[in-house]
Amino acid sequence: MSEPAHRSPSGAYRLQLRAEFGFADAAEIADHLAALGVSHVYLSPILQAVPGSAHGYDVVDHSRISDDLGGEAAFRAMAARFRSRGLKVIVDVVPNHMAAPEPETLNRQFWSVLADGPASPYAAWFDVEGERIVLPVLGGPYEDSRGDLRPVDGQLHYFGHRFPLPDDHYRLAYWREGPNYRRFFEISTLIGLRVEEPEVFRQTHEVLLRLVREGLIDGLRIDHPDGLTDPRGYLRMLDRAAPGTWTVVEKILTGTEWLPADWPCAGTTGYDALGRVGGLFVDPAGEEPLTDAHRAFTGGQAGDHGPAVPAGEYGFARVEEAAKRDAVEGGLRPEVERLHRVLCRCLPSGDAQALRRVLVELLVAMPVYRAYVVPGEKAPRTSVEIIGQAVERAMTRLPAELGPELDAVARLALGEPGGSAEGSGGSAEGSGGAVPDARAEFAVRFQQTSAPLMAKGVEDTAFYRWSRLVALTEVGGDPSRFSVSPGGFHAYATRLAHDWPATMTTLSTHDTKRQEDVRARLAVLAELPERWRASVTGWRERAAAGYASRHGPERTGEHASPLEPDLEYLMWQTLVGAWPIDAGRLTEYLTKAMREAKTRTSWTDGDPGYERDVLDYARGVLADPALVTELSEFVAALEPYARVNTLGQKLVQLTMPGVPDVYQGCELTGLSLVDPDNRRPVDYAVRRERLARLDTGKPPQDLDDEKLLVTSRALRLRRSEPGWFGAGVGPDAGAAPYEPVLADGPAAAHVVAFRRGRALTVVTRLPHGLRRRGGWGETTLTVPGARYRDVLTDGVHHGPSLRLADVLDGLPVALLVEQAGP
Repeated sequence: MSEPAHRSPSGAYRLQLRAEFGFADAAEIADHLAALGVSHVYLSPILQAVPGSAHGYDVVDHSRISDDLGGEAAFRAMAARFRSRGLKVIVDVVPNHMAAPEPETLNRQFWSVLADGPASPYAAWFDVEGERIVLPVLGGPYEDSRGDLRPVDGQLHYFGHRFPLPDDHYRLAYWREGPNYRRFFEISTLIGLRVEEPEVFRQTHEVLLRLVREGLIDGLRIDHPDGLTDPRGYLRMLDRAAPGTWTVVEKILTGTEWLPADWPCAGTTGYDALGRVGGLFVDPAGEEPLTDAHRAFTGGQAGDHGPAVPAGEYGFARVEEAAKRDAVEGGLRPEVERLHRVLCRCLPSGDAQALRRVLVELLVAMPVYRAYVVPGEKAPRTSVEIIGQAVERAMTRLPAELGPELDAVARLALGEPGGSAEGSGGSAEGSGGAVPDARAEFAVRFQQTSAPLMAKGVEDTAFYRWSRLVALTEVGGDPSRFSVSPGGFHAYATRLAHDWPATMTTLSTHDTKRQEDVRARLAVLAELPERWRASVTGWRERAAAGYASRHGPERTGEHASPLEPDLEYLMWQTLVGAWPIDAGRLTEYLTKAMREAKTRTSWTDGDPGYERDVLDYARGVLADPALVTELSEFVAALEPYARVNTLGQKLVQLTMPGVPDVYQGCELTGLSLVDPDNRRPVDYAVRRERLARLDTGKPPQDLDDEKLLVTSRALRLRRSEPGWFGAGVGPDAGAAPYEPVLADGPAAAHVVAFRRGRALTVVTRLPHGLRRRGGWGETTLTVPGARYRDVLTDGVHHGPSLRLADVLDGLPVALLVEQAGP
């Protein structure tokens, strides 16, 4: 890891830009963001994307700032407005891919390659197998689609598509065939870039780097580095081009994985912190009863919708494996087949079918996204361990006689010789340009396949099939890790402070499955598992009876419900977590959830009848006054405890090691679901009014006020005292320690506390259990200072022994600052 030689942000605020909320609109909220206490405004991609893009990750032109967002003049005006309020800018960079748009003329580099093939000056831009690009755009087989192809003014038109004539350098194909280019996951409209080529890097980064040099961009967030040929090599190129720029990478860390220490960046975008912080507020005692409740509700199908499984095999691992296998043979099949062809070139004497079987098992068994092997370098110890774990798991699924083949493939994945290679080995690229070696190509493409397989198989499939407690099925999360102990969190934060002090932390992003306070509310279920089980069972019976009365028994399932059990269990948790929610938002979410699960319907193979029944069932729930009343009463019973979790996890995230990111709108309660729900417009007028009222000294009126108070006071303290929290200048930036503070007394397990400089964070956890215990009693914290002021309440507390009953009397959290004097 390279230490940042610049001032890292004290706090960031993420904005999702779109045509309806562009640069001018962002400039209008500069006063609010400055008053909130952030130092940096963190923008979604700003380069020209497909017109009308809702997210900006489908870039079509790297040479200009997005016209949809207002163009470069508006960007400069926004940056100037931010500067006048003491705010700097972080931007989202998309190096892995760009759009293969409709019409294709929108992307001039892509169009040039379609028209001129290898003669195009942009022929090196795209990661394509062979010289002709296969375009899977046809609605059916070519012979059936010919009637819809029309030559017009030197172009070939196919509905909204445009292609150059003649057809020499591309081939139109049925959309189910899949392309011959690397994609972003399984999205064929996003084509992989060979950004490791110096000229491609230069042209795709020229505008952003110019703005960095001008001082208009102060930080970079790198999207999906795991898709690149060599993530470390890319970051080194970026570091040379923009030395000292605070840079974080959107990297999902799995299990106990840490970011490679030799990456020249400040850290990740914070999904690892999200899981650790959220886990603090989940009661480990709830694991067994919630598992039993899930098993009873779903019939023990373990989320894979097969037959019931024995208790010993019931768990997320089974669901994850099944989902990854579905991805191998489904959406990611083109990538797996391409990798298999490379493997057969590496091991030409091997049996092709046996090699494919071994390859699939090794991919499915990968415990993390990728192993970070660089061809020509000795594999790091961690990479060897990762592939070794995958080999052990794969061997349990393979016959013993395929052991030698598995060993050979594993050696190739580590960049070691695995057999003779035939020919040049195709077009894999290394950090220094083309590598004419099939073994090197395999090592790279294995990683470029294992990463999307993990993302699509786990995050975007298994997480929608396993609903034991959906607060845990979150991006970067590990549903098999039910909770995080205070000791486990302290160990994680201590290492973060030492190794990655300027990394980003977050609780909500544009990619999270549900926003932070949905998860905070659902975490309470782990403290009330029996009440939850009884309630959800009753709701199901009532909803199913209502559905049967409307449609008759011919459209009902085993439980008189048309939904697959795991989807229905997900629906009830979604209702509780996001309550109140209207039918439009609920049905939009369920449509995405069941298509992502891919068990009865999907985006590519829909079952309209099943989807109609699911959505009708959901609307019936919200149309039943008695059910609505019961749901409202259940949520109301959770709210006192959800409040504690909401405020506690926010304060921990804002004051732990790292740079805290606040997702747009989440300074108030964030109860949105997965995109596009979390991209809804934010009412900043309400937020301004609330903050102004709090700043006059008025007490908080509700949870929104309390969360805004916690957010603004913590961010302001970080901004005014950067040294306490690790934001500084030069090689000592981020040196501020993290010191756990342990409690004594009967309720010690219900508090998490730590010092950052002269600031002391104190939060309550497992509030229902604390109430059952009878409160704090004589539980205390022993602290070195004599006098502390709570920046949230202005209350003064005296050490060295702080009674938690006094410190947490008004709010369930405290942010204490040590003061001089008696």
